[in-house]
Amino acid sequence: MTTLYVDGDACPVREEVFRVATRRDLPVVVVSNGARAARPSGLPNVRDVLVAEGADAADDWIVEHIARGDVCITADIPLAARCLERSARALSPRGRPWTTDNIGGALAGREIAQSRRDAGLMAGGPSPLTREDRSRFLAALDAAVEAARRDLLAPPSRPWVSFE
Repeated sequence: MTTLYVDGDACPVREEVFRVATRRDLPVVVVSNGARAARPSGLPNVRDVLVAEGADAADDWIVEHIARGDVCITADIPLAARCLERSARALSPRGRPWTTDNIGGALAGREIAQSRRDAGLMAGGPSPLTREDRSRFLAALDAAVEAARRDLLAPPSRPWVSFE
């Protein structure tokens, strides 16, 4: 069965994930660290996991548990890459599916942006989600769930390998 894993640290689309999961009768695991624990949903299909504080603790937990046929919702590009390595699917909160075709460019762009921030050439974060972003996310999540279900029925594909 497909499970939805939510990188719970500052995920802006939790309610949308819960709505899709409830409609499709899917389990959801919201993983947060002790520094920014999410408010429990109270839904029977949602499990909240609180991991120890520390850099990447929530990411590490997700990667240890996610498998082929599952979907991770995250804005964290390195976490998305690690999920792809496990043959799972990954989706950004803006509805962008992370794939083996686009993750390398996204990782490179992230490094460039970090260098620019470190040099003081760039400031600020992402813009707030719009109604259109949320709508795009809902459609992309439905598509990702369907694709993940097909993944469970198909022979395993060639795994993505990071060149880091």
